[in-house]
Amino acid sequence: MNIQTPETGRKTSEQTPALEAVNIGKRFGPVVANKAVNLRVEKGQIHALLGENGAGKSTLVNILFGLYQADEGEIRVAGKSIRMDSPRDAIAHRIGMVHQHFQLVPVLTVAENIVLGDEPTRNKQKSPQGSSYRGLLDMDRAIQEVSELAIHYGLDVDPRTTIEDLPVGTQQRVEILRALYRNADVLILDEPTAVLTPQETDQLLDVLRGLASEGVAIIFITHKLREVMAIADQVTVMRGGQVVGSTTPQQTDEAGLAEMMVGRSVVLRVAKNEANPGMEILELRDISVRDDRGRPAVDNLSLTVHSGEILGIAGVEGNGQRELVEAITGLRTVAEGDIILDGQTIHRSSPRGINELGVAHVPEDREKHGLIGPHSIADNLVLNRYFRKPYARKGIRNFSSVSADAERLVADYDIRTNSISAPARSLSGGNKQKVIVAREFSHSARLLVAAQPTRGIDVGSIEFVHQQIVHQRDEGVAVLLVSAELDEILSLSDRIGVMFKGRLVAIKDAKDLDRSAVGQMMTSGTNTF
Repeated sequence: MNIQTPETGRKTSEQTPALEAVNIGKRFGPVVANKAVNLRVEKGQIHALLGENGAGKSTLVNILFGLYQADEGEIRVAGKSIRMDSPRDAIAHRIGMVHQHFQLVPVLTVAENIVLGDEPTRNKQKSPQGSSYRGLLDMDRAIQEVSELAIHYGLDVDPRTTIEDLPVGTQQRVEILRALYRNADVLILDEPTAVLTPQETDQLLDVLRGLASEGVAIIFITHKLREVMAIADQVTVMRGGQVVGSTTPQQTDEAGLAEMMVGRSVVLRVAKNEANPGMEILELRDISVRDDRGRPAVDNLSLTVHSGEILGIAGVEGNGQRELVEAITGLRTVAEGDIILDGQTIHRSSPRGINELGVAHVPEDREKHGLIGPHSIADNLVLNRYFRKPYARKGIRNFSSVSADAERLVADYDIRTNSISAPARSLSGGNKQKVIVAREFSHSARLLVAAQPTRGIDVGSIEFVHQQIVHQRDEGVAVLLVSAELDEILSLSDRIGVMFKGRLVAIKDAKDLDRSAVGQMMTSGTNTF
């Protein structure tokens, strides 16, 4: 593999790499996940690993961390070939991994999570058998060690705070500290910014730069090309389970990276005509909604959405957007106010009843609210209409109609699977999202509520989802878009509203706004219009 040297000159091909994958191959039955994959990561290097969903990136890093075992090839740490049979082996060789879905215990404190499995103890005493040691957890020492580690790496976090009380960005810092507590020389981050706000993302990138300056080798998996251009020293691109190229940010741009990933030119900006808004479809009148703990989440909020327009709701996550979407779609009770669809009050209706009235919903959490993982792709594609004709008659399912519909949607929405009978959980993240989009966009909706519709999916899938949302608008559907991705809000929306602490700070035509103004309102709650 050709590894170029960044212009900074900080890395050279003469170094012994911190971690190296050599001709890695991995199959899952007939599916080839990795084929002759080579990856070389230098000490102190931030190495971005890119590719579409299903390109083999996660399989590769799971092999490097011992979660999977390669069928072919070898792993080398500091030039030495090693066996990697489990994460315990990876940790022993100073490899740490921060997963996309955090592996933290919510009811434990920061310090308890970080030292879990490697706890400092006091009053150590040999067991009666003499084969092991036992002792009491030295929590004061644990807190001190975690505090010192956090200060050293600039990861601001209180060791005494309970995990469930922390925002997502801080929880991720805890995951990184847990790896560093175990003296990780190599840190693997799988989609680390997928659930972060723009501000949290900037903070994370600063942290990673600091870690690299201390000599930590970092493998950084992301779909966000802006981040790659901002932070990577080296970029490796995978497609179809193989490495298709390597480059540096100095030698390419976002469009070039996207083309390497997808194998074709990708339009990074949304192409759309002027909106042609029509009648009012959704009206929220002074609604208030509480969160899971009974605290105010949405506070006296009013807005309208018209047919043929996209109203984008921007805001730092945790400012009531989730509760707002759940209230509109029937997943959460409205404490006060009215939600009106086409002149009909709906906030006392069930989720199915609201769907039957013409509301399509792309949920924020596709695993929890979007799919039933063990069920087939075909079943998931009719979850919101399996009881209707032609999919059922008098309670009896018509399997041929279900299958025919599934085959059509798989083709129309480019859902990449070997079989419509495969379980939904077997799909990559991007293809799971396409299943949800296909299901929700393929019936006659009056209102589309799309919450974080492109979270964790690759640039090709993002382009496709954006095109489909614009198509829905152009077909006369009223679209309410909720996203933490500011670029997505700015490029898709016809009007933009900003939420801050449960209130709608302002709402204005998108053409009159810029990134700076919206970003300032997201973080300060100040109306700058």
